[in-house]
Amino acid sequence: MAENKGKILVIGGGISGMTTALEAAEVGYEVILVEKDPILGGRVAKFYQYFPKLCPPPCGLEINYKRIKPNTKLQTFVNSEVESISGDAGNYKVKIKTNPTYVNEKCVLCGKCEDVCAVERSNDFNYGVDKTKAVYMPHKLAYPSKFVIDRAACDDSCKKCVEACTYDAIDLDMQVKETEVEVATIVYATGWKPYDATKLTHLGYGALSNVINNVTMERYASGQGPTNGQIVRPSDNKKVESVVFVQCAGSRDENHLAHCSSICCLASLKQAKYVREANPDAKITIFYIDLRTPGRYEDFAAKIRSEENIELIKGKVASITEGQDQKVIVEAEDILKGVKIKMEVDLAVLATGMQSSVADDKKLPGFIKLDENGFIAPHLQKEGILSAGVANLPADVSSSIQDATGAALKAIQNVVRN
Repeated sequence: MAENKGKILVIGGGISGMTTALEAAEVGYEVILVEKDPILGGRVAKFYQYFPKLCPPPCGLEINYKRIKPNTKLQTFVNSEVESISGDAGNYKVKIKTNPTYVNEKCVLCGKCEDVCAVERSNDFNYGVDKTKAVYMPHKLAYPSKFVIDRAACDDSCKKCVEACTYDAIDLDMQVKETEVEVATIVYATGWKPYDATKLTHLGYGALSNVINNVTMERYASGQGPTNGQIVRPSDNKKVESVVFVQCAGSRDENHLAHCSSICCLASLKQAKYVREANPDAKITIFYIDLRTPGRYEDFAAKIRSEENIELIKGKVASITEGQDQKVIVEAEDILKGVKIKMEVDLAVLATGMQSSVADDKKLPGFIKLDENGFIAPHLQKEGILSAGVANLPADVSSSIQDATGAALKAIQNVVRN
């Protein structure tokens, strides 16, 4: 067991952050986990399936939630942000701001508050595809398991939820809390965000209803998603009969993301499988520059390529415009055949790359050094500052978990050393 030599701060409560925090806490070190959202789970919670076993998120996340609940060495701050960091290794001083959720620990998930709520808000868990009430559960398996109130969406009728709650669980006067802690080492596990596809004006994202990105596709495929797992056209909810996947949408491009995110090819192959499962007769075309499916994933790629109605074309998509009946017209090149292609399909899915979540963080301490792609490269940091998972570089879930386990060990070494 660890001696009381200092605490470890983990910033980010996704799969990498939870793994780092749990691995350190379960061998006796004091750990503080800070997550900006009101729940833990990060991007993985929004997937339909993830590699290598193509599991649904509860396979991995629920186990972590069960590990977190009884662990007295792990203190969790959700709906919270790190406001400032000062000091040096062994003695970092950190200010944490916790924003109110307006629902306290007395919540028993009865749902009476939601029943009487008359105000709707965009559902960020489903990337804005549908709406929730202003008082809502982020998703069915959310942890912490309690409702949240979006006060920015509320109006004068919001007191109805207070009256409906028989457990005194709603406190509309809840205030921001500030907490100061001292820690020996800090691990950034801040994850990623999809590249903003609205910047890709030639691909129609944001302008055309039936052009979506790859993270939204995950929610369409999920049985817990906005369409209960039915893959349909956003414009009219008609069953999708034809789909184009556009690889490297903004990636490997000096005007957008210069780097390759390494997982987008696999993600599109996986999503092609989703479409086949939902509609075996659907026609699927994948335009790619290079198909990157390293190591153990080669067999999966070969299997998908061999399936009926799936065609992979080496070539770049030049434009996406709107055709008749709100279909999308995709113009591209087939490099191997040396011809231009024009096809009309129901849905286009842009494989947008992974962008660092910290790149635009105005509160990021000045001593945190980012690499040329905006990620927190471990070798650039001062002593006591570490990073895990996709905070380091783009990676799949399995690789992120392995990296997070290594980050926990390094954090423990830093605590002992300081």
